[in-house]
Amino acid sequence: MTIGNLDRRSRTWLIAGAALLIPAAAWRLGLFAGSDTGAVAAADAIPVAEKRLESMRVKAASVPGKEARLRQAQTELAAREKGILKADTKAQAQAQLLEVVQGVAKANGIEVRGVERMGELVVSGDYGEVSVDVAFVCGIEQLVNLMAALADQPQILATNELRVIGGSDKKKNIQVHLSVGALVPRKLLPEKKGGQGA
Repeated sequence: MTIGNLDRRSRTWLIAGAALLIPAAAWRLGLFAGSDTGAVAAADAIPVAEKRLESMRVKAASVPGKEARLRQAQTELAAREKGILKADTKAQAQAQLLEVVQGVAKANGIEVRGVERMGELVVSGDYGEVSVDVAFVCGIEQLVNLMAALADQPQILATNELRVIGGSDKKKNIQVHLSVGALVPRKLLPEKKGGQGA
């Protein structure tokens, strides 16, 4: 295709484009600039570079302190996470929690006969909670000792619900419904259907 084959409108656009392109290229290459413009720009760049260098030095000097705080935070997190139940599945975590509750109850002379309900709850993106609900009959002093012993366990446990019903026997025993929860890694809990997971 040659210029002679173009229609009048296309030829006009081609000539106008060339007329604008040539001065733009000359300006970009610096043909219209004076000889001292580059020296002034370099002289202005030195203070800017010095400020940037000082900023980088300040940031570099703060890195060891930030690393120390990070190590301290990781150490504290590891110490706190020792109380999380370690299990491969939710059912194993619930079984471990039940064993802890039954063991503490037995040590305080309380017989836990079974489980009323087991539950789970997403606490955050990293943690979840498994819970067990148990029922038993005991004296009030045994219940107080049980609650204190649960609080002394190395696992992170929480009493979610406590219902006490007075008894009518001569020993003044009470009927207790207790719900105890423990922290677990979030990965043990199933994702909610429909993408509603944490």
